[in-house]
Amino acid sequence: MVGGESYVARHAPEPTLRVSVIIPVRNGDSDFVRCLRALRASTADVSWELIVVDDGSSDASAEHARAAGARVLATQRPRSGPAIARNIGATVAQGEILLFVDADVVVTPTTVSDVAAEFDRDPKLAALFGSYDRRPAAPNFVSQYKNLFHHYVHQSSPPGVTTFWAGCGAIRTAAFREVGGFDSLYGRPSIEDIELGYRLTRAGHAVRLCHHIQVTHLKRWTAGSLLRTDIRDRGIPWVRLLMRERVFAMDLNLQTANRVSVIGIYLLWAALIAIGFWPPVAGVALLLAVALLVINLPLYAFFRRERGVLFALAAIPWHWLYYTYNGVCCVVGLILFLRARSAEATPGSRADPAPAPAHVADRPLLAED
Repeated sequence: MVGGESYVARHAPEPTLRVSVIIPVRNGDSDFVRCLRALRASTADVSWELIVVDDGSSDASAEHARAAGARVLATQRPRSGPAIARNIGATVAQGEILLFVDADVVVTPTTVSDVAAEFDRDPKLAALFGSYDRRPAAPNFVSQYKNLFHHYVHQSSPPGVTTFWAGCGAIRTAAFREVGGFDSLYGRPSIEDIELGYRLTRAGHAVRLCHHIQVTHLKRWTAGSLLRTDIRDRGIPWVRLLMRERVFAMDLNLQTANRVSVIGIYLLWAALIAIGFWPPVAGVALLLAVALLVINLPLYAFFRRERGVLFALAAIPWHWLYYTYNGVCCVVGLILFLRARSAEATPGSRADPAPAPAHVADRPLLAED
């Protein structure tokens, strides 16, 4: 393992409970209070514990967690990121199963039991995850669009997957320790869960998308936060990871229809530009627009069923913008990957510090809050 022996593997106690719920938090505010309240209302018929890792909060997140009966830990450095925070929680977890939940997520009363039941049904299952439900809390259009899109992608994907999602995802403790936990080089919320999923499947472990495990997302998205997350934190790092790991799986956001749509949207923009030079190209542009509508019709029909015709019509340009910046992410991610590869091959040069498989640091990151 690059970066030394896993701290998770060397220092974690042997599991004695069924489930350890681990929540990384930084300034969780009222959303975190709702998250904790929902967990405490669980009707789980299995033994479980609650571990919260505070990543330098300046609000009362730690106090709220303690009041909810959680064991509260802290990162040694504020803003260490959720990857390190989750690893810290895993070092003290006593459960056979690690259930990771984001601080802005509300579980159902049966989520913990549902997770344990899935592992009971399939002893070979190493990890699973669910999805957001169809009831995102924030009422503004961008939040509704973003969360419903996430719900649709997960719910329309087959159960067998090669990735992982830590918003509400669980891993057998033994498998988590075997692969070394989350990659600690992801210092902010990014694709640390996707990268962990690829390592799990590469090690021969089975990961399942469970459609019936759904949680409510409380985050309020804005146009700016959506674009920053999709491009800087997810899209570009994901492309670099795909190139590095040579992953060609077609699940979730990487399904064939999505890849074809990215190509189609750029052909459409090219045709629209060409109209100014040669007006007959307008017919080609119209055909491309119709093709994009047809390819993505199931999604737009889903939007119409959930929020009505006007919402579905308003979502189409946002979805086409999504395909547009996905193309940008592909180009930028590929350039950064090739530049890093070239730097690695050049004697005496420093490679681009893109995340590589260096997982949990050797030195203790654990601190009781």
